[in-house]
Amino acid sequence: MQIIQTPHAPAAIGPYAQGVVVGQVLYTSGQIALRPDGTLVEGDITLQTQQVLANLSAIIQQAGADLSKVVKTTVFLKNLDDFATMNAIYGEAFGSHTPARSTVQVAKLPRDVLVEIEAIVSLA
Repeated sequence: MQIIQTPHAPAAIGPYAQGVVVGQVLYTSGQIALRPDGTLVEGDITLQTQQVLANLSAIIQQAGADLSKVVKTTVFLKNLDDFATMNAIYGEAFGSHTPARSTVQVAKLPRDVLVEIEAIVSLA
């Protein structure tokens, strides 16, 4: 296993890594709307989703790939009523690449954010 760590995404706020590579696969930890300096992005689902995707992108780049290599994501939303807005921002980030995805509503997320996203990425 190779631990992935970048200063361009927030440091882990618990006993976990930003990402772990096993073989030719990167597994990212769920990213929330924290800036790399650890401050929380206040605001709506648009601003939070943009920050989450920037964090994921930074981790993926540190592992030597980009969003076009994402195989699957899992999106955790505090409120499924935010799905359409999150989906639009997500679609802008991924462009024509459409990885597999699951999206679920959860009761609560760390730091009471609106969205968390994790990814599985092919490094092959």
